[in-house]
Amino acid sequence: MAGDLIVPDAAQGIVVFVHGSGSSRLSPRNRYVAGVLNQAGLGTLLFDLLTPEEEADRANVFDIGLLAERLLQRTSWVREQPEADGLPIGYFGASTGAAAALWAAAEPDNTIAAIVSRGGRPDLAGPRLAAVRAPTLLVVGGRDPVVVKLNEEAQQRLRTESRLTIVPGATHLFEEPGALDAVAGHARDWFATHFSAPQKPD
Repeated sequence: MAGDLIVPDAAQGIVVFVHGSGSSRLSPRNRYVAGVLNQAGLGTLLFDLLTPEEEADRANVFDIGLLAERLLQRTSWVREQPEADGLPIGYFGASTGAAAALWAAAEPDNTIAAIVSRGGRPDLAGPRLAAVRAPTLLVVGGRDPVVVKLNEEAQQRLRTESRLTIVPGATHLFEEPGALDAVAGHARDWFATHFSAPQKPD
C-alpha cells in the first residue's frame, strides 16, 4: 500500500494519519494538516489503509479491526526507518480512521505518545476505549451535533488524559473558513506538547 513519509530535520516525533471512509492518503484535508505539522517540525506518514480492490467492498471500509491491523503494520514499519529511530509516534485519525487509531493504540505492546481525532467516530472503537493509554484530543465541529454527542459519550469511556475541543461554526468536514486551520493548530499543539513529555512506561 502506498504511503508518503516526511521527517523534517530534528523532528520531535512522527504523526501517522489514518483516513476515514471513502478517503485515502491523498485527502486534501489531511494533507493540509500534515503540512502544518511538518512546518512545526513534526514528521508525518500518510498511507492508504486498503488496496483499490479492497475498497470496492464497502464492508472493509467500516471493518475497524482490519483498519487497525493495517495501522499497526505501518506503525511497525515506521519504527524500523532510520529517520524515525527513537522518535515518539502519534496518530491523527479522521472519521472512521479515528476509531482505527484508538483501536490500534489500545494494543498492549503499541506505545503511542498522543492521538488526535478530527470529526471522528471514537465510539466505533467500542470496548477498546478503556484500554487506550495515549493522551487523546477529540476535535469536533460545533455544527455536527450527532458526532459531538458520540464523542462526548466516547470520552466518558476513556481512562487516559483526554480533551474534547469543539470548533465553533464548523460542520463535519470543517469546510468553513478557518475551521481546518483551527483543527491543524489544535493538533500541532497537542502533539508538540505530548511528544516533548517524558514517555511513561507501559
